[in-house]
Order: sequence, then C-alpha cells, then structure tokens
Amino acid sequence: MKTVLITGGSGFFGGLLKEKLLDLGIYCVNVDLKKDPVSHGNLSSVQGDIRDRDLLEKIHSKYKFDAVFHCAALLAHEVKDKKFLWSSNVDGTRNIADYAKKYSVPKVVYISSNCLWGRNFDSPVTEKEPPAPIEIYGRSKLEGERILQEYTGAFDVTIFRCPTIMDAGRLGLLAILFEFIDEGRKVWLVGDGSNRYQFVYAQDLIDACIKAVSHKGSGVYNIGSDDVVTFREMYEYVIYKANTGAHVAFLPKGPALFAMRLADKLKISPMGPYQYKMIASNFVFDTQKIKKELGWKPTLKNEEMLYRAYEYYHKNLEEIKSRGDVSAHRQPAKMGVIRLLKWVS
Repeated sequence: MKTVLITGGSGFFGGLLKEKLLDLGIYCVNVDLKKDPVSHGNLSSVQGDIRDRDLLEKIHSKYKFDAVFHCAALLAHEVKDKKFLWSSNVDGTRNIADYAKKYSVPKVVYISSNCLWGRNFDSPVTEKEPPAPIEIYGRSKLEGERILQEYTGAFDVTIFRCPTIMDAGRLGLLAILFEFIDEGRKVWLVGDGSNRYQFVYAQDLIDACIKAVSHKGSGVYNIGSDDVVTFREMYEYVIYKANTGAHVAFLPKGPALFAMRLADKLKISPMGPYQYKMIASNFVFDTQKIKKELGWKPTLKNEEMLYRAYEYYHKNLEEIKSRGDVSAHRQPAKMGVIRLLKWVS
C-alpha cells in the first residue's frame, strides 16, 4: 500500500487505523463528517459527507488508491433522524462502491457488525448463519454488505463482521459502566452474569485490515477475541484492578428487560433494542475462517481490553468531560434514565 482512503478516519476505530497506517509510511486520505484532530505530513483530511458524489469525484481524481477502508457509519443512539442514518450508512456505501469501481481501486475493506443479529446463541456463530438484524443500524450494515457484494469482479471486497471494538479511548455507552466503577458503586448485571459476549481488540482488527489488502479475492469474515469469559468474570476482573470499592450486583432478568424496553419506547434510555436484547444474551463468533485464510489471530482477551478502556477513562476524565464535536465512541453517552439506577448504587 502507498495511498489509501479511509472513511470515518476521525472516529474511534478509523482514527486508530489511520494512525497505524501513517506509522507504516502510508499516505492516508480521510473523509469524515467530523473534523480530524490529527495533523501529519502523509495525511489529507477532508471534512465532508460520503453521500456527496462531487466530493468523492474530486478525491478519486486526485489520488490513486491502493485500498479503501470503509469505516464510516452512524450509530442508532448517535442521531435522532433515522432516515439520515440509513442514507449515510447505505447510500454512502453505494457511493464508495461506485467510485472504487470507476477508478479501479483493487480492494475495499468494510467494517460490518455483529448487530446483524440480535438474539442469544448457545454456540459460536459462523459465517453461514443467516443475518437477522432487529434494528436500523444492523439493517443498514447488512444492506452495506449486500451493496458491496454486488460489485464482485470490479474490485475485491473483504467484510469484517465485528463485535464491540475495544481499546484505550473507547467510550460511548461503556463510559456509563466506567463511571459506576470509577465512583466505587454497584455495577449491575442483568441476570446472573453467566452470559458471554465477545469483543475485538482494535489493534487486532487493524492487523486483519492490513492482512486483507494483500489477500487476493473477496470474503466475509467473523472476527473477535478468544477464550471469552462471562460478563461477571469480566466485570470482576476490571473492578479488582481498578480497586475503587465497586462491586457487582444483580438485577432480575425479566423485570430488568421489561424496564429497558419501556425506557427505550419512552426515549429516556441510551440503550436501544440491540443493547437491551443482548445485555443478558450469549454472542460469540466462530473465528476459524479468518485464522485459516488470513493467518490472523487475536492478542488480547475481553477482560484485558475492557480494563485498558477503563484505565484510559480514569486517567483522562477531566479532558473527556470537556470534549465536543467528536464521534459517538469518543465521548460518553448520555445516561438518561440509568441515572436513577446510579442514585441507588
């Protein structure tokens, strides 16, 4: 790679990917709705909308890209206008594909999601499992996959279906958890905390993205950590290392899920259908395919990633509070009705 296009390179994962590629001496062009906080001699940052075809024409006619890393996506809790979310995630992806084809970009890497499903799985989920998203973000990511797969033959496309991407600096909804831990409060689990939910370390996903560019052909790959422990074990690991006096507590599953559904309908909760359905469910990807075909392997476990993210929150709390106009994962989500739970914790 000599020159690449990154969509969403001002966001959490796109920003980490951009920094790694710059470290490798690769020229990066970033297109993002948000202003890029990074300045670098090998970086051209464009604050703009990937739905703007004139903008994409101008960029592609100026640079010859060896790859496009399509990381840009709006989240359901990030915007109130769902038509805007759908248009950004779906129409924007169509534009990226059109210009990759027009200007003969050889590889497009697409960051998809485990939000393509929204239910409990008692065994690891393989690439053969039919997607069944339950909310607009998951549906938009699935439609993005379908659009890119229409272009088979025009360019190679690698799709990574990712669980929650974790690293130092990841905030969003997790910042609510971190606030409870940091203040030594009860950290609530829905049910008994025996369910398992997989993460992926951002640096491991970056490694997969780089491997994908040199891998010939197209493919869909599940990605995620190994040896996934239970929610309770993961929280207890972080709480122990944080040493703030926090401790786990338990909410009865049925009433808690009913309350979450009601709060979502009343629009007083930061948690949407996917979050409240999965908070007490099992979801772990089978990652044998990516390990075999791309020679990829994870380096960190869930509990280690979560502690890194908490440690960053703890050390940078004052700066985090002052942030504005950054992507959803780089700022704390609003607590909403969860603040009531904090008062009794």
